[in-house]
Amino acid sequence: MDTGKSNSDWSDVEIQAAVDAYLSMLSREQSGQKVNKAHENRVLRESALAGRTKGSVEFRMQNISTVLVDLGRDRIEGYKPAKNVGANVERSIREALNAPSTLTPEDFAPTADEATLERRAAKLEKQPLKGEPKGIVKPIQTQASGKSYVRDPEVRAWVRKQAKGICEGCRKPAPFKKDGRPFLEVHHVKHLAQEGSDRPSNAVALCPNCHRSCHHSDEKTEFTALLYKQVARLIPE
Repeated sequence: MDTGKSNSDWSDVEIQAAVDAYLSMLSREQSGQKVNKAHENRVLRESALAGRTKGSVEFRMQNISTVLVDLGRDRIEGYKPAKNVGANVERSIREALNAPSTLTPEDFAPTADEATLERRAAKLEKQPLKGEPKGIVKPIQTQASGKSYVRDPEVRAWVRKQAKGICEGCRKPAPFKKDGRPFLEVHHVKHLAQEGSDRPSNAVALCPNCHRSCHHSDEKTEFTALLYKQVARLIPE
């Protein structure tokens, strides 16, 4: 039987912690990773939500699902939206969804795992733009992640923020939104497999169609030349 604080009187800090954990689980789930919700619940109750009951945390996750559905955003299938969400709780959740999360050194760490890279980049995108990140001159290929390359999440975040929701290829708005943000993919103009760098000078934000064109179309060479002409920061390598 659960013991601990009730479902009422959650602080903004607690709601932010719940929202951050929810979005992390959602990102991993959408990337095809298996998420153990019971484990995530326990971890929260052993840290940021110490003293809260298992049922209280579960209900708060359902509240978050309700708000996400109201916003037209994706939710975790395992957290069915709660029917009743108090006005104060709803407002706090909405603010938490839009608030920059507290950054840790781990958020800036390069990784070869795509899900982890995207999660870190998405978190960094919520932060104010700083100077251009250094990136990685010679990304290392790892066998453990399906022969993927170690990449810098700050580069991915910075490039997408620079694009401001507009494809840097066709110059059209992103075709749709994901988690409330325009969906653009970061493409390395000189491919990593061709010893291209993971730096802003070799990366652009493209809509899915233009990204596929860079890899598969008959005009990919011409399209790449157009990118160098259109995007001032690009430097041929």
